[in-house]
Amino acid sequence: MGTPEMNDAHGPRKAPRCGSLSLGTVLVVDDAAESTAALEEACSAVPGVSVLGVTSALDAVRILRDGDQSICAVVTDIRMPRMDGFELIRLMRADRKHAATPIIVVTADTDPETPELASSLGADAFFSKPFSPAAIRRRLGDLLHESRHSR
Repeated sequence: MGTPEMNDAHGPRKAPRCGSLSLGTVLVVDDAAESTAALEEACSAVPGVSVLGVTSALDAVRILRDGDQSICAVVTDIRMPRMDGFELIRLMRADRKHAATPIIVVTADTDPETPELASSLGADAFFSKPFSPAAIRRRLGDLLHESRHSR
């Protein structure tokens, strides 16, 4: 069986392999196209993952519920129209299939209570915008490594 293909805003993209191991797809959720593109680029540098970017939490929920993608982690903004990142985190943690999926929050939200709320809902990491792509890559890699070894 060949390498799975994915479609994103830039067309089909093959999932990279780490040796013969594919860790799955990192789902990036941000309503700002520039942020989505920057996060996709940062995450795609993690060996063994492919990246799929969407611009709304509602799209993310559809992808998670459809189960067509092997989602290994979610990187999400908080402040988005129609459904925010907090609700996305709540829904994921309530869903047995995604209850343990690593979640990284990357947001420009300046409310001092946001990091604590995100953590209390089940986010595994929190970064403020502007963010360091290297820091995102490191934390994502660490979370994926922990997730693989805790199964």
